[in-house]
Amino acid sequence: MRRREFGIAVLAGWAGAAVAQTGGELQGSGLVGTLESPALITDPTRFPQQFQEAPMLAEQVRAGRLPPVAQRLPQDLMVIQPLRGVGKYGGTWRRGFIGPGDSENGNRLMSADKPLFFDETGTKILPCLARGFEVSEDGRRTTLHLRRGLRWSDGTPCTADDWIFWFEEIYTNKDLVPAPAAELTLKGKPARLVKLDEYSIAFEFDDPYFLFPYLLAGDTLIGGGHTRQQIEGRAYGIYAPKHYLQRFLPSHTPVDALTAEARAAGFSTWAQLFLFKCDWRLNRELPTLAAWRMVQPINTQQWVLERNPYYYAVDSAGNQLPYIDRIQMGLAENPEVVNLRAIAGEYDYQERFIDLGKLPLLVENQQRSKYKLHLDLGFNGADSVLFPNPCYTDDREIAALLGQANFRRALSLGIDREQLNEAFWLGLGTPGSVVPAEILPESPGKEWRTRWSMHDPAHANRLLDGVGLTRKDREGYRLRRDNSQRLRLEITVAQTLSPTWPQQSEMIVQHWRQIGIAADVKVQERSLALTRGRSDQIQIIIWTNNGTESLYLYPRYALPVDPTAGVMGNAYALWFASNGARGTEPPEPEMRRAHALLRDAAGQREAERHRTAQEIWKLAVEQQWGIGLVGLSPAFMGVRVVSDRLENVPGRTGISQHIRTPWGAHPEQWYFR
Repeated sequence: MRRREFGIAVLAGWAGAAVAQTGGELQGSGLVGTLESPALITDPTRFPQQFQEAPMLAEQVRAGRLPPVAQRLPQDLMVIQPLRGVGKYGGTWRRGFIGPGDSENGNRLMSADKPLFFDETGTKILPCLARGFEVSEDGRRTTLHLRRGLRWSDGTPCTADDWIFWFEEIYTNKDLVPAPAAELTLKGKPARLVKLDEYSIAFEFDDPYFLFPYLLAGDTLIGGGHTRQQIEGRAYGIYAPKHYLQRFLPSHTPVDALTAEARAAGFSTWAQLFLFKCDWRLNRELPTLAAWRMVQPINTQQWVLERNPYYYAVDSAGNQLPYIDRIQMGLAENPEVVNLRAIAGEYDYQERFIDLGKLPLLVENQQRSKYKLHLDLGFNGADSVLFPNPCYTDDREIAALLGQANFRRALSLGIDREQLNEAFWLGLGTPGSVVPAEILPESPGKEWRTRWSMHDPAHANRLLDGVGLTRKDREGYRLRRDNSQRLRLEITVAQTLSPTWPQQSEMIVQHWRQIGIAADVKVQERSLALTRGRSDQIQIIIWTNNGTESLYLYPRYALPVDPTAGVMGNAYALWFASNGARGTEPPEPEMRRAHALLRDAAGQREAERHRTAQEIWKLAVEQQWGIGLVGLSPAFMGVRVVSDRLENVPGRTGISQHIRTPWGAHPEQWYFR
């Protein structure tokens, strides 16, 4: 079979939203299941009254090292009705990761540390650390009600003081957070955080901010605790363990003493020591609120998490969760090794790095390796995007070209997306621009999927001639306008989620030869690539726009707004995030308009926000700030390999960025039979 024929054979018949995406071409495969998730029981009258715990914790209680389970649980429980049935305790979840730069692999497993969360559809806000929230009628105040009796993993109470501590002593410290979080600034005016009582806090703004609860639930700089505090040397988050971290601040310990302690530990400054102390990936001592706590750090061969004895959730029968004792992530040299190990049955649940192109082998080996294959469909426009860096400055000629819309359009028109789709998506993706699926209310419409996104070398050549690249060498490559040397671009590939990004980039290089553009592909370790991106040292990077299907929750891959992203022009992002205090103001009026629209949306109600998002997407496509390739597929963490022994796993789960797969499927209620 041809790759596309095989894909259609095994994926035939996607239902629901998938039919809308594929035009009804595919019919009944069994690999795309029903979108589902365990239910949260919020009625206190239905809460269990008796509690049980894992055997490993019961032993510690008998030995006097832990208090009884009833004393470890909060008054305001999270009660989860398991997806298919009450489970049993024990076991180790085997998983793969690809090194110290693969932080997100673990962050997604710790997402119980979020203030609020989304349901499996990605549209409804659910409680998480906060048992509830409310927004004032004028939209200027959002109140969070925390779970009473909540405790850190070391048994210390977690209260409103931990949120105030982060806001007043960490967030405002420029040594720790040099650039403010855009989510905590509205129209240039910062938020205020007010403690109402021991378990209630309020975020106050001078203008309406109806979007704010969605940002607390999304994968934003404030949409988590420790999983946001280790972003490239900045202590973002929204709360922190005051009892543990305050000692490492100059406001509580003399700076000379902290500096001496830092140097003894191998750091140059107290701030570096502090950032290590609040990095959950590296510091075993750091208390957590997640279902598991780290016991072996990311910079080892085995990154290991172990159950949190104070986790705040129980099942409907009163069993403290999680059921699984440990998560063990084994180091793999690269994504290809992850795929080989998954096919061999060495993982219990793996969706990260699994390559859609391996689908024939994955299907073929299910029975032999004792796993089930699941496919989850995405609604983001592009699993792969080329992001030309408008802030690149190392080469003036290339910088000037990357800053021109017609040059970016020409690069887009020079790409044969159908060939990419056939080669790397088994023909099952949708070629086109960066806009989300048409069934979503933020989509600007079907015609925007193909705008500037069809293979049209003739049009591309006319655009390149129009920007002054009219001269060519004997091999047909275009010459620079400044020194008559061959123009040569560079595509940076971060060794990360998609194992085929290097090959996709090489194919694009071949496409560009037809329009006289020479390019090289440079594969780098993820951390290095993004560090260079944050300093605007890259020309073009291939990445994804996963998450932008909910534009306001994850705009970092639609517009340069997040100075931690490293893919869209950091100087512009820093300008936006700092409200013009730092960075560089975009010279393009279209970019400035898109930024203004994004700011205005925060105070708009839902229907108006959707219309604003459509206008932003039109600008993004027209200007080709991101050159979309192929999307609307299961390629981005939507190919799941699940052990036959693992129970309570959904047939289909949401893979939007803000659903934090695999956490959106509530793995604390998974168990081994």
